[in-house]
Amino acid sequence: MTDLEAGLRAAVRGEVGFDVTSRALVTMDASNYRRVPLGVVAPRDAEDVAAVLAVCREHGVPVVARGGGTSIAGQATGAGVVLDFTRHMNRLVSIDPEARTAVVQPGLVLDRLQEAAGAYGLRFGPDPSTHSRCTLGGMIGNNSCGSHSVAWGTTADSVRELDVVTARGERLTLGGGWAGAPEGLRALVEGELALLRTGFPELPRRISGYALDALLPEKGADVARSFCGSEGTLGVLTEAVVRLVEAPRARALAVLAYGDESAAAEAAAGLLPYGPLTVEGMAADLVPRTVGLPRGGAWLFVETGGESEAEARARAEAIVRAADVVDALVVTGLAEQRALWRIREDASGTATRLPDGSEAWPGWEDCAVPPARLGEYLRDFRVLLSSHGLRGTPYGHFGDGCIHVRIDFDLLTESGVGRFRRFSEELADLVVAHGGSLSGEHGDGLARAELLPRMYGPELVALFERAKGVWDPDDLLNPGVLVRPAPLDANLRFSVLPGEPVDVAFGYPADGGDFSAAVRRCVGVAKCRTTAAAGASVMCPSFRATGEEEHSTRGRARLLHEMLAGELVTDGWRSTEVRDALDLCLSCKGCRSDCPVEVDMATYKAEFLHHHYEGRRRPAAHYSMGWLPLWLRWVTRTRTAWLVNSLAAVRPLAVLAKRLGGIAPERELPRVASETFTRWYGRRARARVRRMIREVGLEYEEESSGKPVLLWPDTFTEHLSPDVGKAAVRVLEAAGLTPVPIPRMPRNVRETVEEDGATSYTLAFRPVRRERPCCGLTYLTTGQLDLARGVLRRTLDMLDPFLSLEPEDKAPFVVLEPSCVAALRTDLPELLHDDPRAARLAASVLTFAEALEKYAPAWTPPRLDRPVTGQTHCHQHAVLGDGPDRRLRAAAGLTGELTGGCCGLAGNFGFEKGHFEVSSACAEERLLPAVRQAPEEAVVLADGFSCRAQLEQLAGVRGRHLAEVLAEALGPLSGS
Repeated sequence: MTDLEAGLRAAVRGEVGFDVTSRALVTMDASNYRRVPLGVVAPRDAEDVAAVLAVCREHGVPVVARGGGTSIAGQATGAGVVLDFTRHMNRLVSIDPEARTAVVQPGLVLDRLQEAAGAYGLRFGPDPSTHSRCTLGGMIGNNSCGSHSVAWGTTADSVRELDVVTARGERLTLGGGWAGAPEGLRALVEGELALLRTGFPELPRRISGYALDALLPEKGADVARSFCGSEGTLGVLTEAVVRLVEAPRARALAVLAYGDESAAAEAAAGLLPYGPLTVEGMAADLVPRTVGLPRGGAWLFVETGGESEAEARARAEAIVRAADVVDALVVTGLAEQRALWRIREDASGTATRLPDGSEAWPGWEDCAVPPARLGEYLRDFRVLLSSHGLRGTPYGHFGDGCIHVRIDFDLLTESGVGRFRRFSEELADLVVAHGGSLSGEHGDGLARAELLPRMYGPELVALFERAKGVWDPDDLLNPGVLVRPAPLDANLRFSVLPGEPVDVAFGYPADGGDFSAAVRRCVGVAKCRTTAAAGASVMCPSFRATGEEEHSTRGRARLLHEMLAGELVTDGWRSTEVRDALDLCLSCKGCRSDCPVEVDMATYKAEFLHHHYEGRRRPAAHYSMGWLPLWLRWVTRTRTAWLVNSLAAVRPLAVLAKRLGGIAPERELPRVASETFTRWYGRRARARVRRMIREVGLEYEEESSGKPVLLWPDTFTEHLSPDVGKAAVRVLEAAGLTPVPIPRMPRNVRETVEEDGATSYTLAFRPVRRERPCCGLTYLTTGQLDLARGVLRRTLDMLDPFLSLEPEDKAPFVVLEPSCVAALRTDLPELLHDDPRAARLAASVLTFAEALEKYAPAWTPPRLDRPVTGQTHCHQHAVLGDGPDRRLRAAAGLTGELTGGCCGLAGNFGFEKGHFEVSSACAEERLLPAVRQAPEEAVVLADGFSCRAQLEQLAGVRGRHLAEVLAEALGPLSGS
């Protein structure tokens, strides 16, 4: 233990972390920069903050304050001690609805303040797109703004008082009229009044540099306002009194379409006299094609408020009439507005990939110009981009003249970094030429501070340095930021990554086969760190259960980045730090869809485990549950299901089995079905297929009037829930289809149209085979990728005759277990990327609802007219989509919404020893409360075996597959 670490442990009551994991988690924020700290401290109160500063001052070690870590300019990174305010100093202290103020601690997440203020019809004005995870301390440090700044201004406009601790331990309460000013600050300002009155450009989004002009006497000498935007370089915030505003009772959103972004930008300033709450802009190259926006090449999102929905709509429609638009849309429904706003909020992540998949990076994320000059500036900006051979997709706060853009800089090579510098210098000059600010929202940090002399001139920058000296004479707080800056091309986080792709098992097709590029996808916007799940979102259940950065998607990506860098995490694939962080990843794949940049941590985890345990003994659970298909097939072949179930019911034997198998002692062992699904089907159809059973090796033909569909006997349906398969057969037959379980594998399917227009099919069967196809799911989730490859290749070999058929001769594969569908659709082609059959099989796989919608579109399901409860399977949400399921439920009169999130069992995860607590917490977040609160007549839907097992074991509730619910309404199955 170093003297510094020992001194901090002795002085503070909060956690002190000098271990590899604690440091690795905060090497980066959401910027291009990386600085490795010596340690991390989570202070409990202002006394702890003062103690940390005293110890660090004694050792000459710098201190950096950090909130949500979503800063885009690098100011939340540091090479000394990082203060993490999110663990303890994260409370809403009080709200005074009469005075419209709130007292907050720096680690409080903005959404928590908004929720509390909303109870009084109030809100905090500024709202960055990261509102679900950014903290008030970070917002004050950066003077954040957000989409509503045209109505309610910046964070500085919403601050009344600030409690801070200076680098030398002085406790100050900052306010107006020089309140709390450190000694020497007033004299400094009064000696430079002329410079302060003339040196700052007038525009709504001037965030760059220190706001020393707020100390002018005509502006009330507001020390608190001047402190905002100082990026942790002047003092450490410990508490704040902030102003709240009245929230509109109703809102409407006008989406105005224009031909291109310049037209939208030129129109934005003209809308301000109508008093909108927002004027946000984005262009078509940033919007998914499936989004239902009015036709056009760029859009303004203009929000209006009112006392009623009618009043808000009338204001929105007035703006539409006044605007010269290509097309427009006015939305008043809250759900529809949220869906549209989600597009804009996710832009900070989606902008990191250009339409062709190329990487794009921040660095010039948020310059601002006077709103009236925005259109002209954007045209000049595009010309400058082109002259450097660069591309980007501008979007942002058009009403305030503030533009966000991520650019396809090459930050991996020396020549690319050189071009990054040259472009930055020229763009700074362009912004200044238009009367703008280098930063309009996110601060200067490491990205722009070096260029401040181009904006302010040397005299005013020298005054910034003198002000920093008054507050922090020892340069202890966040050195290298704002004054005496580090070079903008130093400390780049990519420089430490390997120059050549590392050897990996998966293909990573979206990242050119490069695992480093896949890990680089995480840019740190931290949507995975939301603590309150909303809507159908899944990501990130383990973070919401633990609240630990280590167990967020971003935290795991940071550790993988450091593993590849090899500087802090030094043992590569053998790293125990990375292994432990990935241990609580549920492999739910929620990040694959919910992360704006589609980080796929489930795949990264499988890749890591594959390398980590290569040539070594694995945990017992990898053999017991990872090899589940093998064990269950053995039980079936030996006809010992009754014996296995009897032994599992004997408590001492069950305890021993769980101990040996690495299974959580709190879990009950699932019961194995006495008759498998395919054996049941064979018994039911024996009269028709007796010749096939007796004369193995002969082919034969069957006639059918219904389109054949091939039922995939996944491990769970086959051995643990055969009733689901039976129900699917009942429903598919009722819909006029002919379900045939594999391995009764048709060698060919011939379609014939009769004279009366009826269609008949001839199925030419192959010989019976003992093998079963397998998606390899359990091998994949435990990272046994060599075994998974073998299993999947055998599956492809088995199905090869079918896969080689022309599309019109094929029958689709219907898979009842959502996680198995996801494995076949995504993991199979990504793992066997060298086998073209993998993509063909992936394209042939359908869910139960998809098969009905595609091949029995005229079928009407039985009407149940009952409410539903339960949860959309996490893999269905992340990979498959649930549109067909929703439409099928609606047609059957099943009303209501399923929750999002993850059930927490997630295949083997919830059964593994040490995971029960987190698994239960995940279920308690949304699934179990939804089931408990549902009306008695509600149908509990759970298409996944894991979801049904979790409901049964934690709540004593029987969840059912949608096929079971429909089959029950249809009545008994003939011949069963």
